[in-house]
Amino acid sequence: MATSSVSRGCFVFKPKDSKKRKIPVAADFFNKGDAISESDRLQFSTYESLWQQMKEETERFQDNLNEKIFDSLLSFIKNSHIHLNSKVNDWSYRMRCSEIPTAAVVLGVNVPDHEMTFQRFSDLVKQSLTPHVVCLHGKECTTVKQVLQKVLMHLLGGTVNDEEAEEEDMHHSTPLSQRRIHCSMASLPGWYKAITQTSGSGSPSKKRKSCAVEKEQAPPIVIIFKDLETFLPEVLQNFITICSNYIQQLPLVLVFGIATSPITIHRMLPHAVSSLLCIELFQSLSCSDHLTTVIDKLVLTTKFPFKLSGKVLQVLIVIFLYHDFSVRNFVKGFQLSLLEHFYSQPLSLLCCSLDEANGRIRNLAHGDCERIRQVPSFMRYVDCQDSEKQIELLTNDQYLKDDVQKLLKDLHIYHENYFPVLKCLHVFTSSLPKYPLGKQIRELYVTCLERNVWETEEYSSAFQLLGMMANNELVSLLQKCIDVLKSSKQQKPLTDIRQKLEEFLSKFQKLDDIAPEMHDKEGDENNKTSPEKSLQKKTDLYELQKTLMEMKKSRRSKKLSRFEALRMEVLEFMDKLVRQYLLPPETQPLHEVIYFSGASTIRRHLNATPRTALQTALSKPYNYLQNEALRSEGETITNTAPDICIVYKLHLECGRLINLYDWLQAFVTVVSASEGQDPDKPSKGQVDQVLHARFIRAVSELEFLGFIKPTKQKTDHVARLTWGGF
Repeated sequence: MATSSVSRGCFVFKPKDSKKRKIPVAADFFNKGDAISESDRLQFSTYESLWQQMKEETERFQDNLNEKIFDSLLSFIKNSHIHLNSKVNDWSYRMRCSEIPTAAVVLGVNVPDHEMTFQRFSDLVKQSLTPHVVCLHGKECTTVKQVLQKVLMHLLGGTVNDEEAEEEDMHHSTPLSQRRIHCSMASLPGWYKAITQTSGSGSPSKKRKSCAVEKEQAPPIVIIFKDLETFLPEVLQNFITICSNYIQQLPLVLVFGIATSPITIHRMLPHAVSSLLCIELFQSLSCSDHLTTVIDKLVLTTKFPFKLSGKVLQVLIVIFLYHDFSVRNFVKGFQLSLLEHFYSQPLSLLCCSLDEANGRIRNLAHGDCERIRQVPSFMRYVDCQDSEKQIELLTNDQYLKDDVQKLLKDLHIYHENYFPVLKCLHVFTSSLPKYPLGKQIRELYVTCLERNVWETEEYSSAFQLLGMMANNELVSLLQKCIDVLKSSKQQKPLTDIRQKLEEFLSKFQKLDDIAPEMHDKEGDENNKTSPEKSLQKKTDLYELQKTLMEMKKSRRSKKLSRFEALRMEVLEFMDKLVRQYLLPPETQPLHEVIYFSGASTIRRHLNATPRTALQTALSKPYNYLQNEALRSEGETITNTAPDICIVYKLHLECGRLINLYDWLQAFVTVVSASEGQDPDKPSKGQVDQVLHARFIRAVSELEFLGFIKPTKQKTDHVARLTWGGF
């Protein structure tokens, strides 16, 4: 039967072979269509080895970061039911017999990280305390029946099978599978008593001993609500009320995963229900501090040769701060950057340890040497050499290999000096008011990567503020810098810097020990004539600038004290270190080997734009289907394209309102030409029913995607919703 109007609705079509387009990963990423060369295999193996090292390091320090809260939670669960050993007539026992021990874990808004955190926590609980752990998601538990079903399936199904349950739990008349369907908590006490008696069975002496400590050693039942905010309040209230009726028979422990605030519990639960819980609050490490640790362990280190450029790091940080606060997604972005670097940069095979890179350099072919000569930073390096060396570098491959080895060694030394000096500079600038160069070291690092930091206005402002610091503050900062340098590799430049800072520190200490009275007198005189004393009281930016101008004028007319001269010497030394060691990576030859700078590529992968992807797929289906018959030039409409693509391109030629009949006729004309039919052959006003159905389906899909909508202005028209198509 032919239809005469466009149906409104949602249509789902499932193709037989649905191949989803995904970001290429692992070996498929390096398969560029041709035969895989030995160089590609070496690049892939290097990538795998480097990422495995980074992944293990990430997991190790993440476990260390969560160790404190995990230990607290394990201790809470272990001691949650100790009161069950009290006497029945004890008042505290009677008060707590109906309270369920509950741990409220505030994890923050970085929801994508919660899954990994709770997975690790549940594994620890199973290993050390109890095998009875149930994890619940709000989207899977929309009713009380579903919650009970999940709990019973995890506990009963995960511990014993149906046949063993029927043998061990004979007082139940119905089999276990049927009791699961009933979704009743009444089956749990008998099951729990059976498994605890089974674990304590043995000789009579062992039975007597197990009965004495049965309640103390009975493993608790831990139920974890991973995302408390997504549970329906009514479902949560009813489940807690049911559990409170069995708390004397079952050692239940609830764990609430909270993303926002602990007040969420009281908003979701009325007093009558929350009074049934014995709640203890646990606070995890903030996601910002977690990210700082990740950057320190993965980026600000010489342990891994791979580095990110300032723009790429800024993209990852912006996505973290303005999207999800997820450290897990930040690490995924870091992995994607590593993968893109090894895929797009042929010289990335040298992004490895120094000894391994030297061995690979000696085996470079002539084509690889030519690639090195074409690297922009190496070309600038060649231009700075004398004519004889330029000829050797451009014509002699062996000479080039020797020089590349030296350049990579210099690049390695550059990073060994860069990061300790960067951390020392951050120690000084992070102690200033208003944080001119940023509170976090990641902000300072991005600035140093993109430009000469000493040429920025923020750097000058920071050193002006440092010129007003007191003695005890400078001593504290110097001691922190010395500790940073001690934790770094003890090589020649860093040891000299550390010794120089130790000399400054001893001079400040002697300045206080030798002439404290003279120093106090000088300080009193300076306080009368200079505004330094009021610096701590000045928090307004205008007042700080005014104080700096007054100090600048006063220093021209008075002689510096011993303390001020020493302070100026320290700041000049720090400024010299910054200018010498914090040069941007672009100044180093062959920095492209280890630095990834494809910020636009990473942004395109991580910041998805659905509308752009849809328009590209509809206007250029060849990009996705890779069918040569779909290639088109310019804005031409290919008659072999899918129906929705033809309809989409035809609708781009229309105005705000689209006449459905004209649209249908244009569609039939294009499709009939592809099928070898004469579009003028059907009689006027008649359209093939199959083509009509295909048109209706394509238009309905466009409406579902949000490109058009019905309009009341004209019944046989639809309104166009998008503009600026591809």
